[in-house]
Amino acid sequence: MPAPAAAPPRARLPLAVYVLGLSVFALGTSEFMLSGILQPLARDLQVSIPQAGLLVSAFAIGMVVGAPVLAAATLRLPRRTTLITLLALFGLGQVAGALAPSYAVLFVSRVVSALACAGFWAVGAAVAVSLVPVNARARAMAVMVGGLSIANIAGVPAGALLGQHAGWRAAFWAVAGLSVIGLIGVVALVPHTEVPTGEDRPQLRRELTIYKDKQVWLALIATAMNGAAVFALFSYLSPLLTDTAGLAESWVPTVLALFGVSALIGTFIGGRIADAHLFGTLFGGISASTAVLAVLALTAHSPIAAVALSLMLGVTAFTTAPALNARMFNVANAAPTLAGATTTAAFNIGNTLGPWLGGLTISAGWGYPSVAWTGAALAAVAVLTTGLAFRLHRASAPSRVVASSAPGPGAASGTDHSTGADDVSTSASALLSAETAERP
Repeated sequence: MPAPAAAPPRARLPLAVYVLGLSVFALGTSEFMLSGILQPLARDLQVSIPQAGLLVSAFAIGMVVGAPVLAAATLRLPRRTTLITLLALFGLGQVAGALAPSYAVLFVSRVVSALACAGFWAVGAAVAVSLVPVNARARAMAVMVGGLSIANIAGVPAGALLGQHAGWRAAFWAVAGLSVIGLIGVVALVPHTEVPTGEDRPQLRRELTIYKDKQVWLALIATAMNGAAVFALFSYLSPLLTDTAGLAESWVPTVLALFGVSALIGTFIGGRIADAHLFGTLFGGISASTAVLAVLALTAHSPIAAVALSLMLGVTAFTTAPALNARMFNVANAAPTLAGATTTAAFNIGNTLGPWLGGLTISAGWGYPSVAWTGAALAAVAVLTTGLAFRLHRASAPSRVVASSAPGPGAASGTDHSTGADDVSTSASALLSAETAERP
């Protein structure tokens, strides 16, 4: 009996992927830092706290709208040039925010920054997966998502500290500085690529046909519902910990920082296991989040349980993040830039929907534990959606046809890459190994 073939060595991620992760750290810090500087900002600009809070909504809406619009607008531009332009525009948005003489100017700067952030994430994610083999996609996306997690661990507390001691504008200057560092890294390390010509030339109409695929929509819904489940709770975690669990306010920053650490741990775990067990990671992570949220709703009055379960949610929810990203690139492989844009929009739809639904339950008088029930219900929808996607995936096998931007010889006009394979292969053994790689 011949000896079994040795497993292929794990591919090392290029430095360019880590540069993109660093840039995402700057983007994420800008997106979330307002939670720590909202009060001094509102006092300085003489607006109410709810008005200042609209700056957060403006950024989220800009992300939802900007991701697909900018992905479409820059489809035929070199990706490296696009990244440089968007990161420079984002940095200028931070400078404008730091110098804003009024609330209106700051609001506009947040929208512009959000549009640039959305476009950078969409194109950057496409670049990251293009720089690595298929079996390293989730790890590459884990670096990108890890930038957001570290932004919550370090960036947001640092922004709050700067806001308290040097004024809220100092936080914007700091992010502008981070943008410059990211820009230098992109210029130095992200490889230059020419825009395809001829039959390989990207065509928006052809790439939009990915939205005819049910799997793309199922992946979008699962991503949005998973994000909504997390942010339904996270947006109201502070009052839940103090008003319901009875924790002292002085503990809240520590718990929030630990939540970021747990999210980073989850991202690391997901990046390690999702490439080999994509659906298993999705089922396990989202199901665990559903259970954690339900138990938290029942035990929210215990400070120990509330803290422990909140941190556990960070692990379970963010374990799925690399898998959710990789899944979208697999099923929408024919249009990688639009795949990144769709994922970005889906996450931010969830980030907007979750807090809104959680706020409705609080306004209805159901108390802060109700946001955990809301999150559990949203996560359950994500589980059901993932189950349906898995059923369709198993029924269709690796030969189901969807759109392709560049059909190769002997290939149909696109193959469903939900098996985890990136390129259409004429080798039966390659197809078999791709199918095995994504089997949970």
